[in-house]
Amino acid sequence: MALDYRKCAEEIVSHIGGRENIVQAAHCATRLRLVIKDNGKVDKKALENVDGVKGMFENNGQLQLIIGTGTVNKVYSEFLSVTGMTEATKDDVKAAAAAAQPIWKRVLKAIGDVFVPILPAIVASGLMMGLVEALGKVYPEFASTSWYDFLDMVANTAFAYLPVIVAISAARVFGGNTFLGAVIGLAMIHANLVNAWVVGTLETIPAWNFNILNFIISVQKVGYQGHVIPVIIAVWLMCTVEKWLHKHTPEMIDLFVVPFTTVLVTTFITFTVIGPIFSQLETWVLEGAKILVKNPIGSAIMGAIYPWTVVMGLHHMYNVIEAGMLAVEGGLNTWMPIASAANFAQFGACLAIGFKARNARTKVVAVPSSISAALGITEPAIFGINLRFFKPIIAGMIGGTVGAFYGAMSGIGAKAYGVTGIPGYLTIAQPIPYTILLAISGGIAFVLAWIMWHEDEPEAEAAPAPAASEPEASIEFGNVITSSAGEIAQCTAGKVIPYTDIPDPTFAAGTLGQGVGIQPEDEYVYAPIDGEVSSVAESKHAIGISGANDMEVLIHVGVDTVEMKGDGFEDFVKEGDKVKKGQRIMKFSREKIKAAGHPDTVVLLLTNSDDYENVKFGENV
Repeated sequence: MALDYRKCAEEIVSHIGGRENIVQAAHCATRLRLVIKDNGKVDKKALENVDGVKGMFENNGQLQLIIGTGTVNKVYSEFLSVTGMTEATKDDVKAAAAAAQPIWKRVLKAIGDVFVPILPAIVASGLMMGLVEALGKVYPEFASTSWYDFLDMVANTAFAYLPVIVAISAARVFGGNTFLGAVIGLAMIHANLVNAWVVGTLETIPAWNFNILNFIISVQKVGYQGHVIPVIIAVWLMCTVEKWLHKHTPEMIDLFVVPFTTVLVTTFITFTVIGPIFSQLETWVLEGAKILVKNPIGSAIMGAIYPWTVVMGLHHMYNVIEAGMLAVEGGLNTWMPIASAANFAQFGACLAIGFKARNARTKVVAVPSSISAALGITEPAIFGINLRFFKPIIAGMIGGTVGAFYGAMSGIGAKAYGVTGIPGYLTIAQPIPYTILLAISGGIAFVLAWIMWHEDEPEAEAAPAPAASEPEASIEFGNVITSSAGEIAQCTAGKVIPYTDIPDPTFAAGTLGQGVGIQPEDEYVYAPIDGEVSSVAESKHAIGISGANDMEVLIHVGVDTVEMKGDGFEDFVKEGDKVKKGQRIMKFSREKIKAAGHPDTVVLLLTNSDDYENVKFGENV
């Protein structure tokens, strides 16, 4: 009997709490995608029993109902009619789901999204800068050679022009023109501006004096070298202005009006509003730091907040404090131990993630970033790992606090400025206490980050230990599904067949997504990806896992085995558990499935395969 699309839509609406509980709704090739205000009002059991709903997932703030190709668009049309909502896209739903997150999570996600694509550049640059500076200190004669000059130039390129790189990436994240973003970044470090890294050494700073209706606005001509947050804010503003202009400008003049107006408005607001705000912030932080470093408690506070001044690009002004300390007769730079404690703590936290992570991408970023931080360049560690995962930066703050307090109490200081971490041994006056300081700050941060960060310690309850006659869990299965989102491994031993050969018309038609079938030779199921268990069927025969890049994987053991009501199945995970690729997650009885008259084919699908490009499946993908 044909599906009653109207009835299906009405039942869905009633079981998710009505129109007032829906934020946004869209559909893709197979699924109805919903963003819900209050998940407590959703009757999941009733939804699963709605005629037309073939499955349900929750992922990244979205409730996704699997309905099927050629059907979901008709149900969606009726859904809009029932609710009175207007048509939306998948991107609209993703944006609505993101907007429902707490503001601090949204801010951290935005910063992470900006920095992930540029991590290779800043990690490589940071590591090279640390090595080159260390070589110059160890071999002073090398610092005067052309080789040093050349390597120093290459090493600091990414940081000298960091605002440009950040601006381009931010424009992509916020949906603006990347080339206009580049213009904003370039304007913020223009050659006509005073370099932000040397502004503290100048007695007078040139300024613009804008006369607007006989009201003078004075703006210092200072660049944003090393800054991150003001650049991201400026590009966000640029994207907002650009999008508004595109909507309100006639197409005939859009090409020259929108870019011109966008750049002019953004740069003027950046230099007259954003700039002065951050300039004042720099002044307050600098004056506050001068006061705090005069006592151990204040030094401990600076050890804690130092990484946040790095995030905001304010840390370069501390050279003024160091220079002032060294300018007096017999002066000792007691600021350097504070900075070293803070930086080495970030090294310890990042290194812990590098050692603990099983995810290859995380490890590849964390290890070299930690080395860079140990050499005094912390941006790769902070932006690449610690700030992204948040808990590591907190661990680093605690380590920095204790280390800086020890440094102030022990009275250690340096005979020069500009270096921290391991290269600091070349300027420190007391190497043994300095070693203790690094061990305290880095060690505490390492231990705390290891304890606090749980990404690689699955929350799932451990599966029962196998009996001696049972095979050990294995992660040796090859990949059977690949796409632009990543790779999915075989989930059980056996012969792999195309999904079109699965003895079930719904699976064979690809209604629930593309994938493979497996004719099992074993009775254990293993997680095919790293991820979070998004669903476990009450009948225990099916498990959904959400993975990297929003991959949604469904493992369904047998055909029509829902009728067995759990007999012959044992799940080792529950909804919300974190799982690792190769982890044993289910046991099933082939004998009982056969006795019940069902095929025992194990179905492995990428249910949102229509979201990705280059989807391939089979034994030799």
